[in-house]
Amino acid sequence: MKPALPLIAGLLLGLAAQAVQAYTFGILPQRSAVLTAQYWNPILDYAGKKSGVMLELGTRKSALEYSGAEARGDFDFVYSNHILAPNHAAAGYRVIARPAGKPIHGQIVTPEDSPLRSLRELAGREVGFPNKNAFVGYMAPMTALILTGITVKPAFGGNQEGIMAQMRAGQIQAASVNSRVMQEYAAREGFKYRALWTSEPYLNLPIAAHPRVPAAAAQAVRDALIGMAQDPEGLKILKASAAVIKQKPPYGFVPAQDAEYRNQREVYRLIWKQEGR
Repeated sequence: MKPALPLIAGLLLGLAAQAVQAYTFGILPQRSAVLTAQYWNPILDYAGKKSGVMLELGTRKSALEYSGAEARGDFDFVYSNHILAPNHAAAGYRVIARPAGKPIHGQIVTPEDSPLRSLRELAGREVGFPNKNAFVGYMAPMTALILTGITVKPAFGGNQEGIMAQMRAGQIQAASVNSRVMQEYAAREGFKYRALWTSEPYLNLPIAAHPRVPAAAAQAVRDALIGMAQDPEGLKILKASAAVIKQKPPYGFVPAQDAEYRNQREVYRLIWKQEGR
């Protein structure tokens, strides 16, 4: 009978492995895949251990590819404001948290030594955008351009840092960006820039859970993220991740809910209607 023991042990281990479900945590690509992984993997590992909910980083090569996957509900959790777009409503993601810190802004920026000094000078010129679904990188600035009667030629960079790199290389004269990501990119790359336009403040990207995620699991992940900065181990991880992208304090996450993002949904709806999407 002894030979059967390893067989039984193997079967039990297999059943135990199946019982532990891994949840995908979709991250909207704003930076390179390497930086995204270096920043988020330690945070997700910590949150998974604290919550007892296994989390796996999920993303796509470009923000538009990611947005399509998110609209289909491919991810269990997300860090993304694309969930606020009209075509993502059916997926039903519920906001549970957001990064700590001040609000973000949309900005249209140029290199510091650019001769451009105003939005009016952009008329008819090529202006860079991360992608057509970016909120502060496309929706907010495009609304401002439409309202002021300025028509530009959009060029898309795939993600936030993609279009910043094109501007830095001189391929475009101006780019529409997330103020926080631009600040961090400039600090890492030693790039100096000026803002031609800055939007009103908006809450940073939300963290949200798909309706299929059990309420208890979503709550556990939320609590782990929100408590991270108060735990010495968690704070150490947050600081290490922040150093990767040159992120400034405060670190960690705070509670958030859908109602706080109503103004962003309205801007999305305006552009969707304007562009006939």
